[in-house]
Amino acid sequence: MERIITIASGQFGDMKLDDLCAFAARVGYDGLELATHAHFNVQKALSDDDYIPFVKETLQKHGLQCRAISAHLTGQCVGDLWDERLDNFAPAHLAGKPAEIRAWAIAEMKDTARAAKKFGVNVVNGFTGSPIWARWYSYPQTSPRMIDDGFDLIYTLWSPIFDVFDECGVKFAFEVHPSEIAFDFYTTERFLKRFDYRPALGLNYDPSHLVWQGVNEVVFARYFAKKIYHVHMKDVKMHKNDGRSGILGSFLPFGDTRRAWDFVSVGHGCVDFDGIIRELNAASYAGPLSVEWEDSGMDRETGAAESLRNVKKINFSPSASAFDSALKNS
Repeated sequence: MERIITIASGQFGDMKLDDLCAFAARVGYDGLELATHAHFNVQKALSDDDYIPFVKETLQKHGLQCRAISAHLTGQCVGDLWDERLDNFAPAHLAGKPAEIRAWAIAEMKDTARAAKKFGVNVVNGFTGSPIWARWYSYPQTSPRMIDDGFDLIYTLWSPIFDVFDECGVKFAFEVHPSEIAFDFYTTERFLKRFDYRPALGLNYDPSHLVWQGVNEVVFARYFAKKIYHVHMKDVKMHKNDGRSGILGSFLPFGDTRRAWDFVSVGHGCVDFDGIIRELNAASYAGPLSVEWEDSGMDRETGAAESLRNVKKINFSPSASAFDSALKNS
């Protein structure tokens, strides 16, 4: 089973596409997961006949592939209740206009599916946002109806978007993540069930968001194996701190060594990647393994290169036979 190893471009948004391609090729990556806020312009893809050929030629010049694009920032604007942080994700002229931001995001996500089809990519990764994330802790008291209404709103907002994904033959790989409608095992189960497990909706599996919450990342991969449409390779380290900080983060920034946990380069944390690869093999997952590099305590280029080496080590294929098959009588 040959799985290519790509790198997510969003964390390299300060680099031009050609420069990022040159770096990724030099290090040894097979391709890029192109972020729509950084290296893949949805509207240009749809309106400029020269744009997609330009992106493809740039990738091909460096011997790289693209199997998925990511639209995390756009998706966040669909389901979130507005605060000023969303102004950073939407066009500047919409700042401070919640209804207009949501309308733009819905239209843009539909166009993202169309642009992906035109580009020849059949997976779009992203977030949904959540109107109820602030209610995850039930104080002031949160009623079951409030949570039901939140899931229902996501269903109402995203169903027409997924209809366009269906029309385009493109799948949406949702990333289970804090601040999203689904952030752990049971909310993921509820989210997929609310959409009646429609084929257009699956998962961008990122184990780093599960481990620090105490969710078993291998059990998660096994249970939702059929819905894993894309994989992010990102590690998380649970620090041996002095007991002052907890998993909620204490408003300490990533990279602060006082944190109880932090995202780190692959191989420096606690994620059971060996177990994950075995589950992906059992599920016959043949899509990309995409390094999403988010280690605030390590030089970016050093970390991206080392992450690739570590992913290569664990990107093994399943066995074609049982280890004891040669011992059996003929």
